[in-house]
Amino acid sequence: MRDDEGARPSPETFLKVAQAEEAQKGVAKLKIFLGYAAGVGKTYSMLEAAHQRKREGRDVVVAYVESHGRSDTDLLLEGLEVLPKGGIEYQGVVLPELDLDAVLARKPQLALVDELAHTNAPGSRHEKRWQDVEEILSAGIDVYTTVNIQHFESLNDVVSQITGVVVRETVPDSLLDLAVEIRLVDIPPEDLLQRLKEGKIYIPQQAAMATEKFFKPGNLMALRELSLRRAAARVDDQMRAYMEARSITGPWAAAERVLVCVSGSPFSERLIRTARRLADDIKAPWHTVYIETPGSGRHLQENRVRVWKDLRLAESLGAQVANLTSTSVAEALVDYAKRNNVTKIVVGKPSKPRWREFLRTPLVDEVIRLSGHIDVHVVSIAAEGEPAKVSRRPKVTVRWPGFAKSLVLVLAASLLCQPVRLYLAPTNLVMIYLLAVVLAATRLGRQEAVLTAILSVLAFDFFYVPPRFTFAVSDTEYFITFAALFTVGMVISTLVSQARERAEAIREREVQTATLYYLSRDLAVASDLPGILNAIVKNIEQSMGAQLLVLLPEGEHLETKVASAGLTLGTRDLAVADWSFRNRSAAGHGTETLGSADFLFLPLLTSGDSLGVLGVKLTDEHAYDSPLGRQLLLAFTTQVALAIERVLFSKQAEQAEILQAREGLERALLNSISHDLRTPLVSISGSLEALRARGSKLSGEDRDALVEGAWLEAGRLNRFVGNLLDMTRLEAGALKLKLEPCDVQDLAGCALAALEPQLAGRQVTTKWPEDLPLVMMDPVLMTQVLVNLLENAVKYSPAEEPIELSAEVSGGDLEILVADRGRGVPPPDLGRIFEKFYRVPYPEGAGGTGLGLSICKGIVEAHGGSIRAQNRGKGGLRVIVTLPLKSSGEASGREITR
Repeated sequence: MRDDEGARPSPETFLKVAQAEEAQKGVAKLKIFLGYAAGVGKTYSMLEAAHQRKREGRDVVVAYVESHGRSDTDLLLEGLEVLPKGGIEYQGVVLPELDLDAVLARKPQLALVDELAHTNAPGSRHEKRWQDVEEILSAGIDVYTTVNIQHFESLNDVVSQITGVVVRETVPDSLLDLAVEIRLVDIPPEDLLQRLKEGKIYIPQQAAMATEKFFKPGNLMALRELSLRRAAARVDDQMRAYMEARSITGPWAAAERVLVCVSGSPFSERLIRTARRLADDIKAPWHTVYIETPGSGRHLQENRVRVWKDLRLAESLGAQVANLTSTSVAEALVDYAKRNNVTKIVVGKPSKPRWREFLRTPLVDEVIRLSGHIDVHVVSIAAEGEPAKVSRRPKVTVRWPGFAKSLVLVLAASLLCQPVRLYLAPTNLVMIYLLAVVLAATRLGRQEAVLTAILSVLAFDFFYVPPRFTFAVSDTEYFITFAALFTVGMVISTLVSQARERAEAIREREVQTATLYYLSRDLAVASDLPGILNAIVKNIEQSMGAQLLVLLPEGEHLETKVASAGLTLGTRDLAVADWSFRNRSAAGHGTETLGSADFLFLPLLTSGDSLGVLGVKLTDEHAYDSPLGRQLLLAFTTQVALAIERVLFSKQAEQAEILQAREGLERALLNSISHDLRTPLVSISGSLEALRARGSKLSGEDRDALVEGAWLEAGRLNRFVGNLLDMTRLEAGALKLKLEPCDVQDLAGCALAALEPQLAGRQVTTKWPEDLPLVMMDPVLMTQVLVNLLENAVKYSPAEEPIELSAEVSGGDLEILVADRGRGVPPPDLGRIFEKFYRVPYPEGAGGTGLGLSICKGIVEAHGGSIRAQNRGKGGLRVIVTLPLKSSGEASGREITR
């Protein structure tokens, strides 16, 4: 092996580099000007860079820049095209905002958008300006933007711990990953404070307030370090990519994965941000899971909302989220980690009193015990400087009716013990009170069961423990009985409550599974788009109690294809649906994009395209924040999108088959024309060439023979072209019938006269009834039918065999029969001989285009009749033309267009 082969990049490296380069092709680029505080010069640097791009010939537009009255910034705006700001009216005040539609309509090469973390005014399309930037990028427009380090979501808790200020306007860290370049704008904190004193950042009153709260030297130095570290991490990423692409040896990070578990606690956000920073430091993917357990507060709306927000936060930071159900959080967490090759688990340090650990092992200890080779990172969730400490315990609703029932159960148990106390020892009466606890646990609930256990101990002591009717206890052994009664009652109530909650969870899962099964079954049965859409409406309405509609693209717009009864879509909601369709992202109610809409719009996505939008209006407002409900809706949209894609593929396959059949017909026509046109033309041109070259030397008999041959071939060519024209008129629906009373015998005479040369030497027998009525028909076209049928009989029957032509009245119809004594037609082909370009596959063949019988069928059906073929018993073929009899008194010359 050569020495340089060891330094050659691996195929995996080439693939990774190729994929990265392919992803960058045709994608708009984001450049972030990053600072650590207001006033460092981010906007100024962005405008300087914009002027440089303009001098290079790029189309640059200022979409939104806030100068804050700084004269040097206003000077840099001169010479750049500035789009007018949009206005959003809120509480009687018009607030200036970025005009997103104006930017998309102008479509420059580069747009400048200041203050990336800004929160838009209520009523804007997006809740945050960074979402506006994402839409601008998706339209293929490069963006320059500014932001401070404290606004990034993963650093939110760190910044609040450093400064004591909770930053409300945050930006997902994924935008940093999306940026192709990060320019750090940095000045020393001393210079920044001097600018603040000189009034170059805020007016004097605001400057004094900022100095007291945020612009402290310690805060600025810490924020500056954060921005420098983040910029250095980006440079390190670029260096690693460069080294890996060129297979430069060096230390490489191992393939790590990070996992964090959330519980709906107010401290879960801190754990999520810590896991994100850890994953960034080791360049690893990361996961966030929520594990439902019996008694975990899963039925409390407050906890469900917190969990949903935590999962959405983790997803916005780039995590892969999952929702699990288990009786043990530690076992489910470690099992998930092992199944997904997680190497590091992030958990919170317990903040409960030490004495509670003797009652229940802390989660962190259980995880460490089960983790094996997985690293466990313990994070303090009650550190110094925590901005606000929120009680983790959810509010407990007091259920007074249930407590009253518990009291009734205890009184009933006490009354039941009264008649049997004479026969049983007092300790045996405890069983009756335990029965009351079991009834409370199974019928009422956990809180009621606990109260029943407490009241049972008190009632047993008061009524039946000597001395009676007092809480005094003469025998200390009864304390063991009290403890046993209370402990067993608590255990029973806990187990029964957990069983009920587990059964409820299973029931919900079963309902969801059954819902998906019924939908998939109905979609599998549906063979067309209306069937699929009706299945969608029926299943989602029944399973979620929601109103819905499905919008599919028609040209450049979306149209409602199906909707719940009485449901209509307003102009505003239609615009939200259009945005969701074009941006392949959820929008509307319950999302951060156009959240004021009445509907939640989910795009119907496949691997290839966006097929439409599903709009849902839930009756329960809290259902929009339910993780299970949102997952069920996403599963619905996935199945619906696949079903619609299946129908579209089926239509494409049908169109491909039709196109293939059409191409086959065209080839058959071209082959036929190339032969049947060339043959008479060759004969005609040969006769004319002989007459031109040797006409004077030929005898009169030879000249007459040549002229006769040319004339016959010209007639053949004329009939061939006439057949083509007739077929064209039939397919175009332009055939006009000139109906008049006709005698079938006269019609047959005209047809026989037209075929006199071909019928020379052939015997043709005719049979006509004496009372044959006149029939309304087009004489010219029906003559053509008989000509084609007789010519076909001549081709496919021996010359010595006769051809039979007859007519008869059958019921209210006239039947014209043309029969021969040829080979007939194979039975499977009897129904096909009237198809275009079809010819019976005889080995010797008889020529022709295969249009004659097809034309006959078209003309006869235009008269309201029918045509069919039958094989004769002793050989040969019989073709029967059936025409309806009409009154001969009808007006002659009437035209009927079919």
